[in-house]
Amino acid sequence: MSKPLIEKAQKILLNNHQKGGFTIPTEKLYPFQWMWDSGFIALGFAHFDIEKAKSEINNILSAQWENGFIPHIVFHTKADTYFPGPDFFQSELSEFSSKKFKTSGITQPPVFGFVLEKIYEIVDDKKDFLKFIKTQIDKVYFNHVYFYENRDVNNEGLAYIYHNWESGTDNSPLWDTIWGTMNPPDYKFERKDTNHVDSTQRPTKREYDHYIHLLEIAKNHKYDDKKIAEFSPFLVQDPLFNAILLKSNQSLINLYSIIGGEEKKIEYLENKNRLGVDSLNKKLYDSKLGAYVYYDLRNSKKLKGISSSSFSPLFCGAPDERISKQLEKTFNEKFSTGDKYICASFDTSSESFNPKKYWRGPVWLNLNWILFHGFNEYGLFDISKRIKKDSIDLIENEGFYEYFDPTNKKDKNKKRACGSNNFSWTAALYLDFFNRGTKN
Repeated sequence: MSKPLIEKAQKILLNNHQKGGFTIPTEKLYPFQWMWDSGFIALGFAHFDIEKAKSEINNILSAQWENGFIPHIVFHTKADTYFPGPDFFQSELSEFSSKKFKTSGITQPPVFGFVLEKIYEIVDDKKDFLKFIKTQIDKVYFNHVYFYENRDVNNEGLAYIYHNWESGTDNSPLWDTIWGTMNPPDYKFERKDTNHVDSTQRPTKREYDHYIHLLEIAKNHKYDDKKIAEFSPFLVQDPLFNAILLKSNQSLINLYSIIGGEEKKIEYLENKNRLGVDSLNKKLYDSKLGAYVYYDLRNSKKLKGISSSSFSPLFCGAPDERISKQLEKTFNEKFSTGDKYICASFDTSSESFNPKKYWRGPVWLNLNWILFHGFNEYGLFDISKRIKKDSIDLIENEGFYEYFDPTNKKDKNKKRACGSNNFSWTAALYLDFFNRGTKN
C-alpha cells in the first residue's frame, strides 16, 4: 500500500465530509447520509480523525425514530441529484418518525454495534472514546430491540427485511424470484442515477418499478410494520443482514461488559444471539449448496442462489466446524477459481451473473471487508489474505470506485472500475485494511 494512496483515501473522505458533520458516499450520485455507509466511513475516519468518526455516528443515530428504527437515508440537506428523495418517502406518515430530520422509511444492515467496538480497538485514547460510546450505545441497543420486537414475526431470532434496499445488496439476482411474483404498475418518475454513471451498470426501469411499488405499499400503511408484514410481497430473512445484527449484538455485549451495570441488556442480547445463531444454521443454511441462503417468508421457501452474502455468517461466528469447512469448499469452487478477483457479489457460474451490473456480480469493498474478517476469525488465512490483496490491488489499479468488475484478472488493460469514483467507503476500508493484518 502506498503513502500517496493513503493520502488520497483520506482526502476523499475529507472532501465528501459535509459542513453538517456527516459524509456523503459520493458527490451527486448519493448526496445525503446513508446508514451503513456511515458506519464504514466512521471506521476509516477513526484512523486519522476521531472527531469526524464520532460526528458521523452521532449524526446518523440522531435521526433514529421513536420506535428504535434507524432510517437508511437522512436528508440533512436539499439536493436534486437523487431519486427518491424526502418528498417521495414522506417519513412523516409514521407516527414514530424523526421530528428533527426528514428521512427514508426503510433501513439498512445494523452495523453500528461492531463499528463502535472496532473503533474502540483502533483508538489510542480508549477512555475518551468510551465516554462517546456511553452516549450512543443505548440508541444502537434500542435499534436491535426494534428488529426483534417488530421484524421477527415467528420469534426465531431472525429479522426480516421488507425492501431489497434494506439488504444493502440492492439489485441482487436473488430478488428476481420475488419480482416474478409481482406485477407493479408502470410508474412515472425521473431517474437521477443514470445522469451520473453508466446506465448499463445500474438497475433497469422495470426493476425500479418493483422498488417503488414496495415503497408505495409501506407508505400506504404509514410504515406500520404489522401492516407491511401482512400485505408486502417482499418479506425476506437475509443471511447478511442477520449476520451483521448478530455480530453487532456480540459487540454490544462486549461494550456493555466494559461499561458495567447493564446485565439485563446483556442477557437480552445473549438470548437473542443464541436463538439467532441456531435459526441461522437450521433455517438459512443449505447443505446441498454448501452456503447460506435467503428465506422468502411470504412464499415460505428458500431463495436458491449463492452470493457473497452466503458466507457472511462467518463474520458473526455462526457456523460450526462442519459448516465452516463446507463454506470454505464452496467459496473456493465458486468464487476463487479461474482468472478473477474475489469476491464477486454473485455466483460467477450463474446465468444471472453480470460482472459490471450493480450487485449482480461486481466486487464491493464492504463485503470484502466483512468476508476478510469472517474467514480470518476461522483461521482460513489463505482466503482472507487473498481477499485483502485483491481488494488493495483493485484500488491501486483502478482507483477508489464504488464497485469493480472481477473478471479477467490477468488482463492489465481491462477497465474494471464501475459506478461512481471517489467513493467514501472504498476509501475508508482501504485505510482500515492498511491498518489491519491477518492473525497468523
